[in-house]
Parts: sequence; structure tokens; C-alpha cells
Amino acid sequence: MEERKILYSAIQPTNNLTIGNYIGPIKNWISLQNDYNCFFAVANMHAITVRQVPAELRQKTLEVIALYIACGVDPEKCVMYVQSHVPAHAELCWVLNTFTYVGEMERMTQFKDKSLRHAENINMGLMDYPVLMAADILLYQTDVVPVGLDQRQHVEIARDIAQRFNNAFSPTFKVPEALYAKIGAKINDLQDPAKKMSKSAENPNGSIFLSDDRDTVIRKFKRAVTDSGSEIKYDPETKAGISNLLSIYSAFTGKTVAEAEADFAGKGYGDFKLAVGETVADKLFPIQKEQARLLADKAYLEGVLRSGAERAARAANKTLSKVYKKIGFYQL
Repeated sequence: MEERKILYSAIQPTNNLTIGNYIGPIKNWISLQNDYNCFFAVANMHAITVRQVPAELRQKTLEVIALYIACGVDPEKCVMYVQSHVPAHAELCWVLNTFTYVGEMERMTQFKDKSLRHAENINMGLMDYPVLMAADILLYQTDVVPVGLDQRQHVEIARDIAQRFNNAFSPTFKVPEALYAKIGAKINDLQDPAKKMSKSAENPNGSIFLSDDRDTVIRKFKRAVTDSGSEIKYDPETKAGISNLLSIYSAFTGKTVAEAEADFAGKGYGDFKLAVGETVADKLFPIQKEQARLLADKAYLEGVLRSGAERAARAANKTLSKVYKKIGFYQL
């Protein structure tokens, strides 16, 4: 029997997660956990590149773990843990810094974007973010990383760093591949369909948060920007708003885009937007209910995190030990 490939993914515990986070990483994890050996992290070390309120960061960390489980990610099938609970992430990041060039980091799109948005706090962590992400991925000898199209650059830099280290010494890291979702890889803002739906968008009406109640979800979809014309057709170039709504409807129903188009043939934009809103609200309600139940059982969540940290550390320390040996660190 062929050994299952290793998959790594993580989400930051900052702001409120959106349906983009659900459709992109989390929903895909539910099926991927049956086909891969999965490591799913809460990326709290990445989160502090932007100033956080400490108590909120702690609470959000538990909320994200509860959300993973509420959505159907099974801690018995995968390794679910908090990034800072495994010190090897920071340790490998330091080594990989010496195989990464300043120019590469300055060219990263996310660094340029965040530097503009957080001009008062352009810290080294903000620049070093992709190296820590490379460490996250390479620590576990990861084969595949499920990402949205906007994250392609981060997987590419992880591959470059891995190959650079392997060439300098001998094969040490697996060179990971990006795994793209066929639909819903990028869910866009409801008010500005040219932009990705974001946890930190300036206009909250453009994002559907996983914590939004039913009335809020439906109201936001009713106000979603559409396009000229009346046909409900998938065409991202000329009908960005409608195409985005079709992607969301398709992801939440499991239907193909063609089937979604057929469902609304001859219908108006108003009926379409209401139907998408109701579909999303119906899906979110049981997730929100289960998340609240889990958050009330802190002992269970901490047990999941303790077990996950131990399993993650075992795998991570094997890689770190190899790296330390190759670069010449004296080990006891």
C-alpha cells in the first residue's frame, strides 16, 4: 500500500474568519484529511507581525481550533496544533534565513501590501513572514500545500529555499507542490469584486464572516455589487460580481458552476442574491452552534492541542535534527 502524502496548511487567528477562509482552506481540508497525512496549524506566530491585543489573540486561537472541528476537521484523522507550541518552527526559520536573500523578501507582494497598510510598524517579522512560512511547510517534509491563487508566491519561495539548501548540502527537504482548489480558490469582496474577500477589509459589508448571524448574511448578499445586464452567467472578465456569487453558491451547494447557472436561468439578480444568502446562512448556522458548544468545553480543546503539539513536535524535530547535523551544529 502506497504511503500517504503529507499536507500542511494553517490559518492566522486574527480578526473574524470569512467564508473565503471556509471555502478556501477549511472546506477542502475536510476531504483532504481522508487522502493525506495532514498537519493543520493555527498560525499565531505569523499573527504578531501586526500588533495584536494579547487576550484577544489567545481567545481567537481557541476559536479557530473550535471552528476547524465544528466544520468537520477531525483531530483523530489529522495533526491539529498551535504553531507556537512547536519551537522547531522558529528554530528552522532562523536557519532558513541564512539561505534567503533580502531582495527576494522585498519583492514579496504581501510584504509590499502590508507595508503600505501598516506603515507605522514595518518590522522584520513582516519581511521575514515567507521564511517562517517556508519553515512551517518544510519542517514536516510536506508534499502538498493547499493554497489560493494569491498564495502561490509563498509556496514558490519555500520551494526555492528547499532546493537551495538541498543543493548546498544533500537532499534534506521535500520540495513541496501547491494544490489549488478548482472552484472558490479565490472568493472576492461583495462590494468590490476585483479584490479578495478579506478578514481585515475596510468595508465589513464586503465580507461574510463565519460569525455573522442569518439576517446579517442575507442583508450583505442583498447589497452585493452585481454587473450590467441581467443574465446569471459565469464570466469573471465582464461579470465579476455575478461570477463571484456563482463561485460562492457552487462551493456551498457542491454543484458545478454550470449547474448553478442552470438553477437561475431566467431569474433576476434579486432572487439570485437572496438564494445565495439563504444557502450560506443555512450552512453557517450549525457550524456556529457546534463551535459555541466546543468553546464551552475548554478542557477538550486543550487536550486536542496538547496531543497535536506532541505529534507535530515529533515530526518537526526529526527534520530539525537532520538540518542541524548538515549545517554543522554540535548536538548533544
